[in-house]
Amino acid sequence: MNHQNLKTGLDGEEQARQYLTSIGYRILHSNWRWRHYELDIIAENDSELIVVEVKTRSAAFLMSPGQAVNRSKIDRIVAAADVYVRHFNVEKAVRFDIITVVHKQKSVEIEHIENAFYPPLTWKR
Repeated sequence: MNHQNLKTGLDGEEQARQYLTSIGYRILHSNWRWRHYELDIIAENDSELIVVEVKTRSAAFLMSPGQAVNRSKIDRIVAAADVYVRHFNVEKAVRFDIITVVHKQKSVEIEHIENAFYPPLTWKR
């Protein structure tokens, strides 16, 4: 990943955190890592732990940010969330969201997809 892509991704994650905070979520961790697992944002509301995958793109990019979350990526996110829940003994329900951040010429478009995916039924620990 080149420097500009890294900067764009970090900017998008910051915008996603600001957005989540503005709608009443509490941010627990950003860029949480444990061994080879990584989660972009872990937040919570009164009833759920929300695992958020953030996808940031410039408007000129051909694939939408949400399309970048394929089955392989979902499997990695679910496995990382499982490690997180066990590590912190989380007893809340877990929800998986995607936030897309698209940088346009003079604006930023944020889309929040709640319950963007569910753990696959065939997923194994």
